[in-house]
Amino acid sequence: MTQYHFIGIKGTGMSPLAQILHDMGHDVQGSDITQYIFTQSALEERNIPVLPFDKNNIQEGQTIIAGNAFGEQHEEIQAANEKNIPIHRYHHFLGEFLSNFTSIAVTGSHGKTSTTGLLAHVVGAAKPTSFLIGDGTGKGSMGSEYFVFEACEYRRHFLSYEPDYAIITNIDFDHPDYFSDLDDVISAFQQMAMQVKKAIIACGDDANLQQIHAQVPVVFYGFEDHNDFQAKNIQRGDEGTTFDVFVRNTFYGTFQIPGYGTHNVLNALAVIAICHYETLPMDIIKEQLKTFSGVKRRFSEKAVGDQILIDDYAHHPTEIKVTIEATKYKYKNREVVAIFQPHTFTRTKTFLDEFAESLSEADHVYLCDIFGSARENAGNLSIDNLKEKIPNAELISEDTIDVLKKFDNGVLLFMGAGDIQKFQRAYEEALTATP
Repeated sequence: MTQYHFIGIKGTGMSPLAQILHDMGHDVQGSDITQYIFTQSALEERNIPVLPFDKNNIQEGQTIIAGNAFGEQHEEIQAANEKNIPIHRYHHFLGEFLSNFTSIAVTGSHGKTSTTGLLAHVVGAAKPTSFLIGDGTGKGSMGSEYFVFEACEYRRHFLSYEPDYAIITNIDFDHPDYFSDLDDVISAFQQMAMQVKKAIIACGDDANLQQIHAQVPVVFYGFEDHNDFQAKNIQRGDEGTTFDVFVRNTFYGTFQIPGYGTHNVLNALAVIAICHYETLPMDIIKEQLKTFSGVKRRFSEKAVGDQILIDDYAHHPTEIKVTIEATKYKYKNREVVAIFQPHTFTRTKTFLDEFAESLSEADHVYLCDIFGSARENAGNLSIDNLKEKIPNAELISEDTIDVLKKFDNGVLLFMGAGDIQKFQRAYEEALTATP
Protein backbone atom coordinates (compact mmCIF):
# COMPACT_ATOMS: atom_id res chain seq x y z
CA MET A 1 0.00 0.00 0.00
CA THR A 2 1.38 3.40 -0.94
CA GLN A 3 2.18 6.06 1.60
CA TYR A 4 0.74 9.50 0.87
CA HIS A 5 3.29 12.21 1.60
CA PHE A 6 2.00 15.81 1.70
CA ILE A 7 4.48 18.61 1.00
CA GLY A 8 2.98 21.50 2.96
CA ILE A 9 0.54 19.39 4.98
CA LYS A 10 -0.56 22.31 7.17
CA GLY A 11 -2.19 24.14 4.25
CA THR A 12 -5.89 24.90 4.64
CA GLY A 13 -6.71 22.49 1.82
CA MET A 14 -3.85 20.04 2.32
CA SER A 15 -4.58 19.34 5.98
CA PRO A 16 -8.23 18.30 5.45
CA LEU A 17 -7.29 16.20 2.39
CA ALA A 18 -4.72 14.37 4.52
CA GLN A 19 -7.38 13.84 7.19
CA ILE A 20 -9.79 12.40 4.62
CA LEU A 21 -7.27 9.90 3.24
CA HIS A 22 -6.27 8.89 6.78
CA ASP A 23 -9.92 8.36 7.77
CA MET A 24 -10.34 6.11 4.73
CA GLY A 25 -7.56 3.83 5.96
CA HIS A 26 -4.57 5.12 4.01
CA ASP A 27 -1.02 5.60 5.33
CA VAL A 28 -0.50 9.37 5.50
CA GLN A 29 2.33 11.66 6.57
CA GLY A 30 3.47 15.13 5.63
CA SER A 31 5.98 17.90 6.08
CA ASP A 32 5.81 21.63 6.71
CA ILE A 33 7.36 24.54 8.57
CA THR A 34 7.80 24.05 12.31
CA GLN A 35 5.81 27.17 13.26
CA TYR A 36 2.42 26.34 14.79
CA ILE A 37 -0.53 26.72 12.41
CA PHE A 38 -4.08 26.09 13.60
CA THR A 39 -4.68 23.52 10.83
CA GLN A 40 -2.24 21.08 12.43
CA SER A 41 -4.36 20.28 15.50
CA ALA A 42 -6.63 17.91 13.56
CA LEU A 43 -3.57 16.14 12.15
CA GLU A 44 -2.15 15.69 15.63
CA GLU A 45 -5.46 14.32 16.92
CA ARG A 46 -5.22 11.59 14.26
CA ASN A 47 -1.53 10.95 14.98
CA ILE A 48 -0.63 11.84 11.39
CA PRO A 49 3.15 12.46 11.35
CA VAL A 50 4.08 16.07 10.56
CA LEU A 51 7.81 16.32 9.76
CA PRO A 52 10.05 19.35 9.18
CA PHE A 53 10.83 19.94 5.52
CA ASP A 54 13.71 17.67 4.51
CA LYS A 55 14.64 16.11 1.16
CA ASN A 56 15.14 12.80 2.98
CA ASN A 57 11.38 12.66 3.65
CA ILE A 58 10.94 11.64 0.01
CA GLN A 59 11.14 7.87 -0.48
CA GLU A 60 10.45 5.42 -3.31
CA GLY A 61 6.90 4.08 -3.36
CA GLN A 62 5.27 7.24 -1.99
CA THR A 63 2.44 9.14 -3.61
CA ILE A 64 3.53 12.77 -3.41
CA ILE A 65 0.92 15.52 -3.04
CA ALA A 66 2.39 19.02 -3.13
CA GLY A 67 0.79 22.21 -1.92
CA ASN A 68 0.36 24.93 -4.52
CA ALA A 69 2.56 27.36 -2.57
CA PHE A 70 5.72 25.31 -3.13
CA GLY A 71 7.68 25.67 -6.36
CA GLU A 72 10.04 23.46 -8.26
CA GLN A 73 13.03 24.70 -6.24
CA HIS A 74 11.67 23.30 -2.97
CA GLU A 75 14.05 20.67 -1.65
CA GLU A 76 11.42 17.92 -1.37
CA ILE A 77 10.05 18.58 -4.85
CA GLN A 78 13.58 18.49 -6.22
CA ALA A 79 14.19 15.19 -4.39
CA ALA A 80 11.02 13.68 -5.87
CA ASN A 81 12.04 14.77 -9.36
CA GLU A 82 15.50 13.28 -8.91
CA LYS A 83 13.95 9.96 -7.89
CA ASN A 84 11.44 10.16 -10.78
CA ILE A 85 8.51 10.04 -8.34
CA PRO A 86 5.42 11.72 -9.85
CA ILE A 87 4.23 14.85 -8.05
CA HIS A 88 0.50 15.50 -7.79
CA ARG A 89 -0.45 19.10 -7.19
CA TYR A 90 -3.18 19.49 -4.58
CA HIS A 91 -5.90 20.70 -6.94
CA HIS A 92 -5.12 18.05 -9.58
CA PHE A 93 -5.22 15.21 -7.03
CA LEU A 94 -8.48 16.51 -5.56
CA GLY A 95 -9.99 16.81 -9.03
CA GLU A 96 -9.41 13.10 -9.66
CA PHE A 97 -10.42 12.05 -6.15
CA LEU A 98 -13.87 13.65 -6.15
CA SER A 99 -14.96 11.60 -9.17
CA ASN A 100 -15.67 8.74 -6.72
CA PHE A 101 -18.67 10.56 -5.23
CA THR A 102 -21.62 12.82 -5.92
CA SER A 103 -19.53 15.94 -5.56
CA ILE A 104 -20.70 19.39 -4.47
CA ALA A 105 -18.22 22.23 -4.96
CA VAL A 106 -18.76 25.39 -2.93
CA THR A 107 -17.13 28.41 -4.50
CA GLY A 108 -17.42 32.17 -4.65
CA SER A 109 -15.34 35.17 -3.67
CA HIS A 110 -16.69 35.22 -0.11
CA GLY A 111 -18.49 32.81 2.19
CA LYS A 112 -17.03 29.58 0.78
CA THR A 113 -15.78 28.15 4.06
CA SER A 114 -18.87 28.90 6.13
CA THR A 115 -21.19 27.55 3.43
CA THR A 116 -19.10 24.40 2.95
CA GLY A 117 -19.14 23.73 6.68
CA LEU A 118 -22.89 24.24 6.89
CA LEU A 119 -23.53 22.05 3.84
CA ALA A 120 -21.39 19.24 5.25
CA HIS A 121 -23.24 19.50 8.58
CA VAL A 122 -26.64 19.20 6.88
CA VAL A 123 -25.93 16.64 4.15
CA GLY A 124 -23.84 14.51 6.50
CA ALA A 125 -26.85 13.98 8.77
CA ALA A 126 -28.89 12.64 5.87
CA LYS A 127 -26.37 10.61 3.85
CA PRO A 128 -22.83 9.22 4.28
CA THR A 129 -20.67 12.21 3.41
CA SER A 130 -17.00 13.11 3.21
CA PHE A 131 -16.00 16.75 3.28
CA LEU A 132 -13.10 19.16 2.86
CA ILE A 133 -13.46 22.63 4.41
CA GLY A 134 -11.06 25.51 3.94
CA ASP A 135 -10.68 26.04 7.69
CA GLY A 136 -8.47 22.95 7.83
CA THR A 137 -11.26 20.51 8.66
CA GLY A 138 -11.72 17.24 6.76
CA LYS A 139 -13.52 13.97 7.26
CA GLY A 140 -13.44 10.83 5.17
CA SER A 141 -16.08 8.13 5.41
CA MET A 142 -15.90 4.76 3.71
CA GLY A 143 -18.92 4.29 1.49
CA SER A 144 -19.61 8.03 1.21
CA GLU A 145 -22.28 9.01 -1.28
CA TYR A 146 -21.46 12.71 -1.19
CA PHE A 147 -18.25 14.70 -1.23
CA VAL A 148 -18.66 18.32 -0.16
CA PHE A 149 -15.64 20.54 -0.75
CA GLU A 150 -14.46 24.11 -0.93
CA ALA A 151 -13.24 25.13 -4.39
CA CYS A 152 -10.92 28.13 -4.51
CA GLU A 153 -10.80 30.43 -7.51
CA TYR A 154 -7.25 31.66 -6.87
CA ARG A 155 -5.03 31.06 -9.92
CA ARG A 156 -8.08 29.31 -11.44
CA HIS A 157 -7.31 26.18 -9.40
CA PHE A 158 -11.01 25.27 -9.40
CA LEU A 159 -10.76 24.55 -13.12
CA SER A 160 -9.18 21.22 -12.10
CA TYR A 161 -12.60 20.11 -10.86
CA GLU A 162 -15.64 18.78 -12.71
CA PRO A 163 -18.17 18.57 -9.87
CA ASP A 164 -21.71 17.27 -10.10
CA TYR A 165 -23.00 20.42 -8.42
CA ALA A 166 -21.61 23.86 -7.66
CA ILE A 167 -22.82 26.45 -5.20
CA ILE A 168 -21.57 29.91 -6.20
CA THR A 169 -22.04 32.40 -3.37
CA ASN A 170 -20.96 35.59 -5.17
CA ILE A 171 -18.37 37.07 -7.53
CA ASP A 172 -16.21 39.96 -6.39
CA PHE A 173 -12.80 41.34 -7.32
CA ASP A 174 -10.14 39.81 -5.06
CA HIS A 175 -6.63 38.33 -5.36
CA PRO A 176 -5.37 41.37 -7.31
CA ASP A 177 -1.91 39.78 -7.40
CA TYR A 178 -3.36 37.29 -9.91
CA PHE A 179 -6.63 38.58 -11.40
CA SER A 180 -6.33 41.73 -13.50
CA ASP A 181 -9.85 43.05 -12.82
CA LEU A 182 -13.43 42.00 -12.10
CA ASP A 183 -13.98 40.83 -15.67
CA ASP A 184 -11.04 38.45 -15.28
CA VAL A 185 -12.62 37.00 -12.14
CA ILE A 186 -15.99 36.61 -13.87
CA SER A 187 -14.35 34.80 -16.79
CA ALA A 188 -12.78 32.30 -14.38
CA PHE A 189 -16.13 31.54 -12.76
CA GLN A 190 -17.71 31.26 -16.19
CA GLN A 191 -15.12 28.65 -17.19
CA MET A 192 -15.77 26.77 -13.98
CA ALA A 193 -19.55 26.85 -14.50
CA MET A 194 -19.18 25.11 -17.85
CA GLN A 195 -17.55 22.14 -16.13
CA VAL A 196 -20.42 21.42 -13.72
CA LYS A 197 -22.28 18.22 -14.57
CA LYS A 198 -25.75 18.42 -12.97
CA ALA A 199 -26.75 21.87 -11.66
CA ILE A 200 -25.49 25.19 -10.32
CA ILE A 201 -26.96 26.88 -7.26
CA ALA A 202 -26.11 30.59 -7.56
CA CYS A 203 -26.94 33.72 -5.58
CA GLY A 204 -29.38 35.57 -7.81
CA ASP A 205 -28.98 38.82 -5.87
CA ASP A 206 -25.41 39.09 -7.19
CA ALA A 207 -25.45 41.01 -10.48
CA ASN A 208 -22.23 39.36 -11.58
CA LEU A 209 -23.75 35.91 -11.20
CA GLN A 210 -26.69 36.88 -13.39
CA GLN A 211 -24.23 36.75 -16.31
CA ILE A 212 -23.26 33.12 -15.68
CA HIS A 213 -24.48 30.57 -18.20
CA ALA A 214 -23.93 26.82 -18.20
CA GLN A 215 -24.86 23.56 -19.89
CA VAL A 216 -26.84 22.55 -16.80
CA PRO A 217 -29.73 24.19 -14.91
CA VAL A 218 -28.81 27.31 -12.92
CA VAL A 219 -31.00 27.65 -9.82
CA PHE A 220 -30.97 31.09 -8.18
CA TYR A 221 -31.41 31.90 -4.50
CA GLY A 222 -31.64 35.18 -2.61
CA PHE A 223 -33.93 37.86 -1.20
CA GLU A 224 -35.19 39.33 -4.45
CA ASP A 225 -38.46 38.24 -6.08
CA HIS A 226 -36.95 36.77 -9.24
CA ASN A 227 -35.09 33.99 -7.38
CA ASP A 228 -36.15 30.34 -7.50
CA PHE A 229 -35.47 30.07 -3.75
CA GLN A 230 -36.40 33.21 -1.85
CA ALA A 231 -36.02 34.12 1.83
CA LYS A 232 -38.74 36.32 3.31
CA ASN A 233 -40.01 37.47 6.69
CA ILE A 234 -36.59 37.59 8.34
CA GLN A 235 -36.75 37.88 12.13
CA ARG A 236 -33.74 38.25 14.45
CA GLY A 237 -34.04 37.26 18.09
CA ASP A 238 -32.02 35.99 21.04
CA GLU A 239 -31.71 32.51 19.49
CA GLY A 240 -30.58 33.68 16.06
CA THR A 241 -32.38 34.37 12.79
CA THR A 242 -35.67 32.90 11.55
CA PHE A 243 -36.89 33.17 7.97
CA ASP A 244 -39.43 31.69 5.56
CA VAL A 245 -38.38 30.02 2.31
CA PHE A 246 -40.46 30.14 -0.86
CA VAL A 247 -39.65 27.85 -3.79
CA ARG A 248 -40.77 29.52 -7.02
CA ASN A 249 -43.29 31.60 -5.05
CA THR A 250 -44.70 28.61 -3.12
CA PHE A 251 -44.12 28.46 0.64
CA TYR A 252 -41.68 25.67 1.49
CA GLY A 253 -40.91 26.04 5.20
CA THR A 254 -39.70 28.16 8.10
CA PHE A 255 -36.06 27.78 9.14
CA GLN A 256 -33.87 29.01 11.98
CA ILE A 257 -30.11 29.56 12.12
CA PRO A 258 -28.03 30.57 15.15
CA GLY A 259 -26.14 33.26 13.21
CA TYR A 260 -26.89 36.89 12.43
CA GLY A 261 -26.32 38.97 9.33
CA THR A 262 -27.84 38.68 5.87
CA HIS A 263 -24.86 36.72 4.57
CA ASN A 264 -25.67 33.88 6.99
CA VAL A 265 -29.24 33.73 5.69
CA LEU A 266 -27.93 33.54 2.11
CA ASN A 267 -25.51 30.73 3.03
CA ALA A 268 -28.34 28.77 4.60
CA LEU A 269 -30.57 29.41 1.60
CA ALA A 270 -27.92 27.96 -0.72
CA VAL A 271 -27.76 24.82 1.41
CA ILE A 272 -31.55 24.52 1.49
CA ALA A 273 -31.66 24.82 -2.32
CA ILE A 274 -29.12 22.06 -2.99
CA CYS A 275 -30.75 19.76 -0.42
CA HIS A 276 -34.16 20.38 -1.98
CA TYR A 277 -32.69 19.61 -5.40
CA GLU A 278 -31.35 16.29 -4.04
CA THR A 279 -34.65 15.61 -2.20
CA LEU A 280 -33.11 15.36 1.26
CA PRO A 281 -35.68 15.34 4.11
CA MET A 282 -36.76 18.81 5.24
CA ASP A 283 -36.90 17.83 8.92
CA ILE A 284 -33.19 16.97 8.82
CA ILE A 285 -32.40 20.24 7.01
CA LYS A 286 -34.28 22.23 9.67
CA GLU A 287 -32.64 20.51 12.62
CA GLN A 288 -29.12 20.71 11.22
CA LEU A 289 -29.40 24.38 10.30
CA LYS A 290 -30.48 25.13 13.85
CA THR A 291 -27.56 23.26 15.42
CA PHE A 292 -24.66 24.40 13.24
CA SER A 293 -21.87 25.72 15.48
CA GLY A 294 -19.82 27.33 12.73
CA VAL A 295 -16.35 26.75 11.30
CA LYS A 296 -12.92 27.74 12.55
CA ARG A 297 -11.98 31.42 12.36
CA ARG A 298 -15.43 32.48 11.18
CA PHE A 299 -17.05 34.58 13.91
CA SER A 300 -15.47 32.42 16.65
CA GLU A 301 -16.63 33.96 19.92
CA LYS A 302 -15.17 33.90 23.41
CA ALA A 303 -16.34 35.69 26.56
CA VAL A 304 -13.46 37.08 28.63
CA GLY A 305 -14.71 38.96 31.66
CA ASP A 306 -17.32 41.42 30.48
CA GLN A 307 -15.86 41.59 26.97
CA ILE A 308 -16.65 39.45 23.94
CA LEU A 309 -13.65 38.51 21.77
CA ILE A 310 -14.38 37.41 18.18
CA ASP A 311 -11.84 35.86 15.82
CA ASP A 312 -12.75 36.15 12.14
CA TYR A 313 -10.95 35.46 8.85
CA ALA A 314 -12.43 38.56 7.17
CA HIS A 315 -9.69 40.04 4.97
CA HIS A 316 -11.60 41.70 2.10
CA PRO A 317 -13.71 44.87 2.45
CA THR A 318 -16.93 43.01 1.62
CA GLU A 319 -16.22 40.42 4.33
CA ILE A 320 -15.33 43.06 6.89
CA LYS A 321 -18.57 44.91 6.21
CA VAL A 322 -20.82 41.87 6.73
CA THR A 323 -18.85 40.74 9.80
CA ILE A 324 -19.29 44.12 11.49
CA GLU A 325 -22.94 44.08 10.43
CA ALA A 326 -23.48 40.67 12.03
CA THR A 327 -21.71 41.80 15.21
CA LYS A 328 -23.98 44.81 15.51
CA TYR A 329 -27.06 42.64 14.97
CA LYS A 330 -26.06 40.28 17.76
CA TYR A 331 -24.64 42.81 20.23
CA LYS A 332 -26.90 45.80 19.78
CA ASN A 333 -26.01 47.58 23.01
CA ARG A 334 -22.23 47.15 22.96
CA GLU A 335 -19.40 49.07 21.36
CA VAL A 336 -17.86 47.22 18.40
CA VAL A 337 -14.07 47.52 18.30
CA ALA A 338 -12.38 46.36 15.07
CA ILE A 339 -8.77 45.16 15.29
CA PHE A 340 -7.70 44.56 11.71
CA GLN A 341 -4.55 43.19 10.11
CA PRO A 342 -4.45 43.73 6.32
CA HIS A 343 -3.37 40.65 4.34
CA THR A 344 -0.90 41.22 1.46
CA PHE A 345 0.35 44.55 0.19
CA THR A 346 -1.31 44.05 -3.20
CA ARG A 347 -4.79 43.63 -1.72
CA THR A 348 -4.28 46.52 0.72
CA LYS A 349 -3.18 48.89 -2.03
CA THR A 350 -5.96 47.84 -4.44
CA PHE A 351 -8.77 48.21 -1.90
CA LEU A 352 -7.41 50.98 0.33
CA ASP A 353 -10.53 53.17 0.07
CA GLU A 354 -12.89 50.19 0.39
CA PHE A 355 -11.10 48.96 3.53
CA ALA A 356 -11.44 52.41 5.06
CA GLU A 357 -15.15 52.57 4.26
CA SER A 358 -15.91 49.09 5.67
CA LEU A 359 -13.87 49.52 8.85
CA SER A 360 -15.47 52.89 9.55
CA GLU A 361 -18.68 51.00 10.35
CA ALA A 362 -17.10 49.96 13.67
CA ASP A 363 -17.22 52.25 16.71
CA HIS A 364 -13.43 52.11 17.12
CA VAL A 365 -10.69 50.86 14.79
CA TYR A 366 -7.20 49.58 15.58
CA LEU A 367 -4.82 48.65 12.77
CA CYS A 368 -1.96 46.14 12.84
CA ASP A 369 0.96 46.18 10.43
CA ILE A 370 0.31 44.66 7.00
CA PHE A 371 0.89 40.91 6.86
CA GLY A 372 2.85 39.85 3.77
CA SER A 373 2.63 36.42 2.19
CA ALA A 374 4.76 33.75 0.59
CA ARG A 375 4.22 35.63 -2.69
CA GLU A 376 5.17 39.08 -1.35
CA ASN A 377 6.67 40.42 1.86
CA ALA A 378 7.05 44.11 1.10
CA GLY A 379 5.23 46.86 -0.71
CA ASN A 380 5.34 50.56 -1.44
CA LEU A 381 2.78 51.44 1.20
CA SER A 382 2.40 51.01 4.95
CA ILE A 383 -0.40 50.72 7.47
CA ASP A 384 -0.21 54.52 7.86
CA ASN A 385 -1.74 54.87 4.39
CA LEU A 386 -4.88 53.11 5.62
CA LYS A 387 -4.91 54.90 8.98
CA GLU A 388 -5.00 58.28 7.24
CA LYS A 389 -8.31 57.36 5.61
CA ILE A 390 -10.11 56.31 8.83
CA PRO A 391 -10.86 59.19 11.23
CA ASN A 392 -11.23 57.00 14.35
CA ALA A 393 -8.33 54.62 13.66
CA GLU A 394 -5.26 54.04 15.80
CA LEU A 395 -2.25 51.77 15.33
CA ILE A 396 -1.73 48.82 17.65
CA SER A 397 0.96 46.23 18.31
CA GLU A 398 1.43 43.33 20.69
CA ASP A 399 3.20 45.75 23.03
CA THR A 400 0.33 48.25 23.09
CA ILE A 401 -2.53 45.75 23.10
CA ASP A 402 -3.38 46.73 26.70
CA VAL A 403 -5.27 49.74 25.35
CA LEU A 404 -8.20 47.43 24.54
CA LYS A 405 -8.91 46.98 28.26
CA LYS A 406 -10.70 50.31 28.34
CA PHE A 407 -13.60 48.88 26.35
CA ASP A 408 -14.87 47.05 29.42
CA ASN A 409 -18.21 46.09 27.87
CA GLY A 410 -17.08 46.00 24.27
CA VAL A 411 -17.00 43.43 21.49
CA LEU A 412 -13.43 43.09 20.24
CA LEU A 413 -13.44 41.93 16.62
CA PHE A 414 -10.05 40.56 15.56
CA MET A 415 -10.07 40.28 11.76
CA GLY A 416 -7.52 39.15 9.19
CA ALA A 417 -6.07 36.25 7.20
CA GLY A 418 -2.50 36.53 8.47
CA ASP A 419 -1.44 36.00 12.07
CA ILE A 420 -4.01 38.31 13.71
CA GLN A 421 -4.58 35.56 16.28
CA LYS A 422 -1.27 36.41 17.94
CA PHE A 423 -2.71 39.81 18.84
CA GLN A 424 -5.73 38.18 20.46
CA ARG A 425 -3.46 35.78 22.36
CA ALA A 426 -1.30 38.69 23.50
CA TYR A 427 -4.37 40.52 24.72
CA GLU A 428 -5.69 37.52 26.62
CA GLU A 429 -2.28 37.11 28.25
CA ALA A 430 -2.30 40.80 29.19
CA LEU A 431 -5.68 40.35 30.87
CA THR A 432 -4.41 37.52 33.07
CA ALA A 433 -1.01 39.03 33.80
CA THR A 434 -0.28 40.00 37.42
CA PRO A 435 -0.27 43.81 37.80
